[in-house]
Amino acid sequence: MEPKRTKRKSPSLDPQGMFAGMTVFLIEDGVQSVRLQIWKQKLVQMGAKVETQLSEKVSHVFAISSDALFHHVDGDRLARFKGHVLLYQWLEESLAAGEKVSEDFYILKVDPEGFDIFDKSLKPKLANRNSSSYDEHSHCKRMKSSHEETKQTNEEKKGDIETNSVSWASNTEPHSPSSLTSSPEISSTQDKDVGMQTSFQYSPPDLNKGITEIFGKLVNIYRALGDDRRSFSYYKAIAVVEKLPFKVESADQVKDLPGIGKSMQDHIQEIVTTGKLSKLQHFETDEKVKTITLFGEVWGIGPATALKLYEKGHRTLDDLKNEDSLTNAQVIGLKYFDDIKTRIPRHEAQEMELVLQKVAEDIIPGMVVVCGGSYRRGKASCGDLDIVITHPDGKSHKGFLQNYVKRLKEMKLLREDLIFSTHSEEGTDSGVDTYFGLCTYPGRELRHRIDFKVYPRDIYAFGLIAWTGDDVLNRRLRLLAESKGYRLDDTGLFPATHGSGSKRGSRGTASLKLETEKEVFDFLGFPWLEPYERNL
Repeated sequence: MEPKRTKRKSPSLDPQGMFAGMTVFLIEDGVQSVRLQIWKQKLVQMGAKVETQLSEKVSHVFAISSDALFHHVDGDRLARFKGHVLLYQWLEESLAAGEKVSEDFYILKVDPEGFDIFDKSLKPKLANRNSSSYDEHSHCKRMKSSHEETKQTNEEKKGDIETNSVSWASNTEPHSPSSLTSSPEISSTQDKDVGMQTSFQYSPPDLNKGITEIFGKLVNIYRALGDDRRSFSYYKAIAVVEKLPFKVESADQVKDLPGIGKSMQDHIQEIVTTGKLSKLQHFETDEKVKTITLFGEVWGIGPATALKLYEKGHRTLDDLKNEDSLTNAQVIGLKYFDDIKTRIPRHEAQEMELVLQKVAEDIIPGMVVVCGGSYRRGKASCGDLDIVITHPDGKSHKGFLQNYVKRLKEMKLLREDLIFSTHSEEGTDSGVDTYFGLCTYPGRELRHRIDFKVYPRDIYAFGLIAWTGDDVLNRRLRLLAESKGYRLDDTGLFPATHGSGSKRGSRGTASLKLETEKEVFDFLGFPWLEPYERNL
């Protein structure tokens, strides 16, 4: 049953809303016009007043950086201003959290020369360090406290936990149309452009690599041990800590942040004090943990299989080469272990996407081919290529994947198969066709992981959301859907049946008809995020 589109009506004003009592002045320099308009609407809808010039009535000024601030307001005027000067990130965080977050980490203090200085009470020992500066693009990043399930199901797909610090280097002008849109409704004039709709590159400050690198190792260890809950706790903490605009020197500086509970605070305090974490050292010296973690890094080997291999006496990857119980996919994962662990530079992923789009167009004109995952979210590198495919006519996707894989193998772009299942022609499994395998960059033999998911047009938006990520956002959307009586996955948004006792209900058989990613976000009541804003 198609949902009523009541969400598209303009929301009523709430004078007692979240921002009641605030009178704000917005510095427009460096901010996308569309996003600025959204912020203005949200502020007014939630009780704030927006002024067109700085006056005594203004309680809050928002800017992307001190440079933008000084372009509009002179230093003397700012010195007399008695209100709060904040980064736009505070507004983003508050909207995402559904309540005003603490202003402490978003205060933009400015000295007479006009340099950004963050509240020194938060970091008293950093007054003379370069780490007090902040990337002016940080307003696009978010810190969330929601839990997330990993993408892998059973042992089919290894997740890509990314903790690397990367640099900002956009391939287009910041305000070019192609860099600002993500997934508009597919029309005959847009099909070929969908895959190149964002070239923004995600770049958190990550001034605390000593913490995030240790937490990243614990993410992998707990995942290999099958403890997804603990693994995800560290995953969340990394996302928070890597975005901090200052170097942490005490756990007190992060005690009120989302995802940083008492145990995380203790870990952080130990790391900043000693440069090490005893918990990690214990794991790294425990033979069982080391071995299971190592085996779990082989594509296709999950926690249960890794434990069985350990119990059979295997201790190294070389030991596994003579293990006859491994599946064909696991043998391939073992053979190309080092290749698969090598990350793909962004420019190479972009070139691969262009090749894949051209080949698809040659087979069936109008095919939409988008590289999702960390590439679509703007990361500087990615662990694999997640390719999401559809066709606007709702029919031509059927049987496409078989011909596509055959052509790519003839070109020696696809090399080894891991998983290949087709359902589009039979209409089973929501009509989604799947291929997982290994590919090579033209002119090289280095193997990379590549996945194809071909969706019918009517559920394409759900697949694109799921395969863009990140994991934190996907789980948050799923939990939000459940709270509204629905079940969300990559094939649709389904009314949920009532479960018995504490059990979740099962999903219905028919998905709601939502054409674009934004319609899904709007229906769930979740603030719209461009792909490059989904590194939560």
